[in-house]
Amino acid sequence: MTIALVLTAAVALLAQEPPQRSQDLIRSRADLVTADVTVRDRAGRFVADLAPSDFEILEDGVPQTLVTLVMTQGGRVYNKLASATGPRVGGSEGIVLPPPAPAADTSGRIFVIFVDDLHLTARDTHRTRAVFREIAEELIHDGDMFAMVSTGTSSIEIGLTRDLKRLDQAINRITGGALTPSEIIASPSGADGPAEVRHHVHVAFRTAYDMMRELEKVHGRRKAFIYVSNGYDLNPFAAGRARSESEWRGSMGVEPAGDPFRSSGQFADADLAAQLGELTRAANRANATIYTIDPRGLVAGPDLDQRVDTVEWQQHITSTQNSLRVLADLTGGFATVNRNDITASLKRIDAETSDYYVLGYYSSNSDPTVRRRRIEVRVKRPSIEVTSRTEYYLPRKY
Repeated sequence: MTIALVLTAAVALLAQEPPQRSQDLIRSRADLVTADVTVRDRAGRFVADLAPSDFEILEDGVPQTLVTLVMTQGGRVYNKLASATGPRVGGSEGIVLPPPAPAADTSGRIFVIFVDDLHLTARDTHRTRAVFREIAEELIHDGDMFAMVSTGTSSIEIGLTRDLKRLDQAINRITGGALTPSEIIASPSGADGPAEVRHHVHVAFRTAYDMMRELEKVHGRRKAFIYVSNGYDLNPFAAGRARSESEWRGSMGVEPAGDPFRSSGQFADADLAAQLGELTRAANRANATIYTIDPRGLVAGPDLDQRVDTVEWQQHITSTQNSLRVLADLTGGFATVNRNDITASLKRIDAETSDYYVLGYYSSNSDPTVRRRRIEVRVKRPSIEVTSRTEYYLPRKY
């Protein structure tokens, strides 16, 4: 599946919109850094009356000068701060560039719906389709653009479109293809753990990563990545796999493995953390927010026909849910896990992608070797909850 080309046609369409002149005038020495920011009070209501003086933005702990502040509320765009002057080129004594021209109205939202059917159980297919139907009803509205892609046998690949009929057709094709606990325990393992488990995780992350790379090309729009999966565990049911292998060796008269670390998967947690980090960094470069949804709902014990220890099952569930939390937390989103009713979560995603501020500044750090930059956005008013991405990376052109 040519995932990297899923958004190509739509990206070309969006590129036909009038570009911001700041991108034509300002090159690598003065790229505008933007951050989507959601601001809510204690009651969860969007705070729509903030002024530039109410915000403080820091990069690696250093205060930055806010040059643009745009608020989107209910699909309408309000310019809270028109940049009085452009950045200087060549240092403080350089030429002052003119302010950027107003951008075209790009308030429409973009949703990428990620169907990780390699990590959705077949028995939950009906429940999973119900979750997607609720996504279609509660989240995707007229005027929104969406793309949809799957990782496995559902074979879904929809480029950016506004045609909601295509979403309905795709939902009927969703079928879970995750390995069952019994299949994992019986599968062959190497030094890095179960090979098929690792392959499935790699395919899922590679697919999502390629979609993020395409989203980097889309500017000036709110981008939400709806990530539907049961989550990840690179070393599931380790004791059960060891017992299964021992029983097989005994039945075949094969000597026990001499290397005690042969199938321990002892570095699995570190490997998973590294892969989660790569994906969240790609999302932050694209200024895309990941919202993860686990369609299993409230998870109890394993199915009766699965030979798995209850303690190991709970450890596996915890690992998979934590992986979904990491993806969301590091990109300014939130995870919907261990919940049967997702309506409230979808309404919250709808609100966060409809009502928000976009802050822009030119970084005071001119060192191109510092590619990772941490962002912190503060609001000076009390009792305010602020949500935004926490870092960005300089493009590789630096």
